[in-house]
Amino acid sequence: MKRNFPSLFAAGAWIAAGSLAFAVQAATPAKDAGHSHAAPPAAAAQGHSHGHDHAGDAPTLKLDHGRKWASDDALRTSMSRIGTAVDKSLPAVHSGKMSAKQYDELGRQIEAQVANIVQNCKLEPAADEVLHAILATLMEGNETLQGRNPKAQRSVGVVQVVEALGQYGDHFEHPGFVAPKAEH
Repeated sequence: MKRNFPSLFAAGAWIAAGSLAFAVQAATPAKDAGHSHAAPPAAAAQGHSHGHDHAGDAPTLKLDHGRKWASDDALRTSMSRIGTAVDKSLPAVHSGKMSAKQYDELGRQIEAQVANIVQNCKLEPAADEVLHAILATLMEGNETLQGRNPKAQRSVGVVQVVEALGQYGDHFEHPGFVAPKAEH
């Protein structure tokens, strides 16, 4: 779905203020049958809508009648970039040599690619719902790896991001995509 948040992305406000809200909202069942995307409050206040209805349930992981969902170039490009960045960081994470600065940089790279997905990805509504569930896991992990979850080690966030990349590979068509493995 095309999402138009250019002013928010230019200011970086969505990423800085909304990524945790995105993850929490996406993982929380909606109370009504209205449209409830996991958009940051600022986007919701601007009337964010994709023009489709939801059943009111939290996004779930499912296949398209037993097949993977179609993806588009923006989604494939960004998920590949996230996968590459995470894969490159895994040796340092596993050896305990990943610095706070390196975790923060990885988090910024992930945020930039999620912003690209939100701004440019165009999926059919059912595929979009599945993607929301995956992005919720990814953003929750990204919050943790950036040290924004004081109850968890940053490396736990990397594991969550790897899990989300695996979910993406399991549910979306993306020729050649191989999700990083946490056990390097």
